[in-house]
Amino acid sequence: MNTDYIDSYYSRTRADDTRRPALDGAIEAETCVIGGGLAGLATALALAEKGRSVVLIEARRVGWGASGRNGGFVSPGYSLGLDGIERKLGADAARTLYRLSLDAHALVRRRADGAGVRREAGLLKCHLAEHGDGLATYVAHMNQVYGLRLEHWPRARMAEALATDRYADGAYNPDAFRVHPLDLSRGLARLAEGKRVRIFEGTPATGLGRDLGHRLVFTPNGRVRARHVVLACGGYVGGLDFRVSAATIPVATYVAVTEPLGDRLKQTIRVSTGVSDVRLANDYYRPLLDTRILWGGRISVFHPDAERLKEIIRADMLKVYPQLADVRMEVAWGGWMGYARHKMPCIAELDDGLWHNTCFGGHGLVATTVGGELVASAIMHGDDRWRMLEPFGLAFAGGPVGKIPAQMVYWSLAAGDWLRRRRYEARAA
Repeated sequence: MNTDYIDSYYSRTRADDTRRPALDGAIEAETCVIGGGLAGLATALALAEKGRSVVLIEARRVGWGASGRNGGFVSPGYSLGLDGIERKLGADAARTLYRLSLDAHALVRRRADGAGVRREAGLLKCHLAEHGDGLATYVAHMNQVYGLRLEHWPRARMAEALATDRYADGAYNPDAFRVHPLDLSRGLARLAEGKRVRIFEGTPATGLGRDLGHRLVFTPNGRVRARHVVLACGGYVGGLDFRVSAATIPVATYVAVTEPLGDRLKQTIRVSTGVSDVRLANDYYRPLLDTRILWGGRISVFHPDAERLKEIIRADMLKVYPQLADVRMEVAWGGWMGYARHKMPCIAELDDGLWHNTCFGGHGLVATTVGGELVASAIMHGDDRWRMLEPFGLAFAGGPVGKIPAQMVYWSLAAGDWLRRRRYEARAA
């Protein structure tokens, strides 16, 4: 198994290359976390901060999967959105869950700072022009109910900030931020090790078992015996547990980075903020300090090679900024994220001592810390707040077979977006 990082802007620019050994032999801990991405690291760190003995095993390297390949946007909330959560759980539960994400957002900020990971402030959410203005009411509601400091940017302000006609109005969050996600993952690993978490890389879990009231995790050259086991494998859970695997849709998303633009960057993106639109399969992008643009998006069951990905993402960028037609993409990559059918995280106790903290595709980086805190608090103190998510549960999604309907849904949404755009352009003409 190749355990090195894939070629990406993040792997090329990571702050360090500390390598951790593979597990060799039998060890014991109070809790074993399977998965060295953000969800697993957040769980291990939360437990260790409470004095728990923790072992974390990672099949490849810390942050190897989606946790080290994403756009690096850090903001509160969930993919389903508050309206969807309210319809399912009611207003009180929706507000409680959102406040948990606010607490987790602040915790990620503190941990990033503690690990010496650079943060860049600001994220801008945009309505597409064909959808019309629609974010002023949202901004007012979020500021009033949750005490946020969102700013509503009308079309004129958007035009000053971004040299494109693709957007209507926007909602700017000055407290959200962007990070180098691979550096964040590796920084969290260092913090966890500082709390005596034992981390083993190149150590896939090959099976689960039981032994006198304890859980067993088998690896190619070792075994972990623990009272609790937490599955935090994201889109790479495979067949480790059928229930989690069947509820997880592994979906690919793509990211690419341009060549340096120099002064042309400020002629195109005139603000130093991350940008995304409000679609489910949205475009998201950010200017980098070296004047490149990092651009990501799409939801797909296909994973083309790097050269094809450059063409795909470049075409998406040119739909928004056609003036960059002569700019080349320098590196592109993709990765599998774990999605749940209901667009909420899956956080619960499967059986006595067996937990899962997964399905964070589309949620950004904060929800993983919500899951880590909920699972750790449940293990340590019997805290049952995770039960708020039980109505969502492990909804059967077909596992790998679920990729097919997921792709059909994406194509349907993309076709609707295309048609809406064409009608808008026709009216404008």
